[in-house]
Amino acid sequence: MNILFFLTPKETVAYVEEDDTLRQVLEKMEHHGYTAIPLLAKNGRYIGTITEGDLLWFLKDRNFPDLKLLEEMPITFIERRRDNQAVCIQASMEDLFDKVTNQNFVPVVDDKQVFIGIVTRKDLLLYLAKKAQK
Repeated sequence: MNILFFLTPKETVAYVEEDDTLRQVLEKMEHHGYTAIPLLAKNGRYIGTITEGDLLWFLKDRNFPDLKLLEEMPITFIERRRDNQAVCIQASMEDLFDKVTNQNFVPVVDDKQVFIGIVTRKDLLLYLAKKAQK
């Protein structure tokens, strides 16, 4: 089986870009109800993952600054504690399962490290559950 079977394409995935502000990222995560979101470079390359924890520790370390200050802070100021490991489009299902056991979603990139979408743990579990029922 190919990992493309499970891919949620970039067009339908919420993500943030390196020049987004901290406030924009907070609002996007709140709007979608996400606890983690992919961070992309302007050229579409996958950089890493921004988590609620990353944001919380950043705000705590800065004494919870006024929301207006967050409008001027690029998201790249945030120290990321743990990025979700990406897989290449040609990765094996074993590689995908290895990553998804430790991450809620697995970013998928092409040969040039350009982000093309994600595979979620939920989608894999639902597939396996249906297969087990048959």
